[in-house]
Amino acid sequence: MQVLSENNLCSTRCALSPPAERSATGALRPRQSLEKAKGSQRQTAWLFAQFLMSRFVLLLPAVTIFILFLVIPILVVLVESFRTYVPGRIGAVAGTPLSLENYTELFAPAYIQYFLQTYLLSFCASILAIFLAFPVAYYIARKASSRTRKVAITAVIGLMFLSSVARVYAIQLTFGSGGVLVPVTRFLGINTNDTVYIAVVVIAGLLHYAVPMSILVLIGSVQNLNPRLTEAAKSLGASALTCHLTVTIPLCIKGIVSAFMISMTLGVSAFVIPLVVGRGRVLFISNLIYTRFSEIANYPSGAAISIVMMVLSILLLFIFSRLTSLLDRT
Repeated sequence: MQVLSENNLCSTRCALSPPAERSATGALRPRQSLEKAKGSQRQTAWLFAQFLMSRFVLLLPAVTIFILFLVIPILVVLVESFRTYVPGRIGAVAGTPLSLENYTELFAPAYIQYFLQTYLLSFCASILAIFLAFPVAYYIARKASSRTRKVAITAVIGLMFLSSVARVYAIQLTFGSGGVLVPVTRFLGINTNDTVYIAVVVIAGLLHYAVPMSILVLIGSVQNLNPRLTEAAKSLGASALTCHLTVTIPLCIKGIVSAFMISMTLGVSAFVIPLVVGRGRVLFISNLIYTRFSEIANYPSGAAISIVMMVLSILLLFIFSRLTSLLDRT
């Protein structure tokens, strides 16, 4: 009788106890293991949230500065470009409806000449900068000794710290109408007031910025090149020129395009060089924008020119980025 009552008590306890949980395989799993797994999941979620929060906190200052000093001013310029300008006023008329007049007038031949002149001269200067900078960068990265490499890199960086105004007037005093090369130009029959000559001098001024920057970019690209590839090409009978054209340059195409885009950016945004060296004959878009904002106070027209210039530059960078992807062999 006592044994029966104990059996009944055990069955009652089993009935009142919670059902055992089963795992995916059908085996019984204790509730303690389930609670431990849930706690581990909560801890993982908490750590992930902390990670995201730390990343957000770290990026918050940079994002704030980016939005405050870049995105908002560009949006203000974009809105201003659709406003209507009334002669005699400073800026646009408040409350006027938006219009595309400031963009349609850019199709006039005078504005098209500004854009063509800017991008054509910048393109020529960028191409010349690559041709001048690549041999120098290759020598510094591959042929020069350690001490010569340090001195050369220091000299190139030092060129970038020179005052832009001093460099521009140095070019003007050398190649200008009253420069030291005037007897040479007279002997050769070159008119220093000719538009073509002034454009060449402007390109020379742009090279003062483009060549040092291109050298620094290309040095890193050449240093990352595996020298065994050219040695293998030479061992198969290729000449030095063939190795340079078929191995070195294709493998350095990313650095070459990067140097070109940097040079192009510096050239398109140049202001002092065409203003001083151009002598009113060769002017860039930046000079036109300055005239619209400062001298005429036609803010909508200057804003429209700025937006078009920015869109063209972004489109140009996109095209060259795609070209780099197509030509890259690495």
